[in-house]
Amino acid sequence: MPRSVTTWPRALDIFLIGPLLSGLLMSANMYAADDTITIADFETSSTDPQSALSNSKIREFQGQTRYRIVNEGQNRVLEATSNNSASGLIFEKAYSLDDYPILSWRWKIQHTVQNGDARHKAGDDYAARIYVIFPHWFFPKTRSINYIWANKLAKDSHIKNPFTANAIMLALQSGETRAGTWVSERRNVKDDYRRLFGEEPPAVGAIAIMTDTDNTHSQAKAWFDDLRIESK
Repeated sequence: MPRSVTTWPRALDIFLIGPLLSGLLMSANMYAADDTITIADFETSSTDPQSALSNSKIREFQGQTRYRIVNEGQNRVLEATSNNSASGLIFEKAYSLDDYPILSWRWKIQHTVQNGDARHKAGDDYAARIYVIFPHWFFPKTRSINYIWANKLAKDSHIKNPFTANAIMLALQSGETRAGTWVSERRNVKDDYRRLFGEEPPAVGAIAIMTDTDNTHSQAKAWFDDLRIESK
C-alpha cells in the first residue's frame, strides 16, 4: 500500500507539494546509467499485489480516491476509483529532463466526468491525469504539467489550471471516443515545458497519478500502467 497519506486543501491543487520535495530539487545524474527507468509497472513478486505501491505516497485533498492493483489477464495494473473524492498517488523521482526528456505510460478510462470543464474550478475533475511536478525552493513557484484525459477541452489543446497559472492542463485525449480502450502515450516533457512555460525546464521532483471527482460530486474510474521515463 502507499506509505503515507497527507491531507491538502483542494484549492491548492497538487502542484503545491514543493516543500515536501525540497530534498529532491536536484540530483541530476542519479539515473544516468540507464536508458529507461520504470517509475511503476505495478507488477510484484510478492504474494500481496498492493506491495507494488510501496514506493508511492498519497496526497489527499477531499476524501480518498481508491488506488489498488488489479489483475487484467496476465498483467497487473493500477485501478483508480473516485466517488466525490480527490487524492493523488505520488512517485518521488528527482531527475533532469536533459537526461530523461521522455515520459511514457498507458491508461484507460471507464468514462469522462460529465460535468467536468477545464475552464472552471467547479469542473476541475478528470477520470485520469498524470502530473509532472517541478518543485521550487520557494514553493509558490512550483510548477506542473498535467497530462489529462479531458472532458470537453479539445485534444492537443492546453489551458491554465483554474486554480493557478503554474499548472498547465494539456489534453492528450478528450471525450468518450476511446473510453474503455487502453491508450499508450509518449511525451517529450522537455519540449512540452518549453512550449507551455516559454523557458528551459528545471529538475523534475515527482510524477503523480490522479483520478478526482470532488468538484463535480460525481464518480469516475480509470486504469494506469507502465509509467516510465526514457533518455533520448
